[in-house]
Amino acid sequence: MKKPSMLLLASALLLAGASSAFAQDVRYNFDKQANFSSFRTYKWVPLKGAQTPNELVDLQIKAAVDAELATKGLMRTDADTADLYIGYPTAVNTEKQFTSFDTGWGYGPGWYGGGWYGGGGMSTTTGETSTIYIGQLALDMYHSPAKALVWRGVASKTLDTKAKPDKQQKNLTKAVDKLFKNFPPPVKKD
Repeated sequence: MKKPSMLLLASALLLAGASSAFAQDVRYNFDKQANFSSFRTYKWVPLKGAQTPNELVDLQIKAAVDAELATKGLMRTDADTADLYIGYPTAVNTEKQFTSFDTGWGYGPGWYGGGWYGGGGMSTTTGETSTIYIGQLALDMYHSPAKALVWRGVASKTLDTKAKPDKQQKNLTKAVDKLFKNFPPPVKKD
């Protein structure tokens, strides 16, 4: 298996997989000095050295983020004078999972009814190892004049490599919605 093609496949499945035991993990951080109420427009920019998915997934990610930011009152523009520059990297990591199965029965020594007993039986344990793919989307927002990072959100989720495109899009939309749940950050009252 070629690593670049696996990355494209896994990126295409970014954040998909409802049947997994692992929940979506979403985190964010922001510049507490930034005035988020002053941001009205944003522009998509590529991040230097960032791992990005194929063109179709790129369009899907941007469409999901665009829709969510529109609900927050931000408007997309191609002008260099945008208040925010937004870019994202994606990543796919793997973990190994070992699952064991007990195929028999048995009992061992113990204390029962006032006496010590011992016994035996036959039990067999077998196992298998599987690979789990975990996709991650990090979204960075920079205040354009200073090119200073003001907000970063990261969503990660176990990928379902067999998910259909509709399910992938649904899970991506859900992840982006969850990612922006606390955006703009709450204003701290003095």
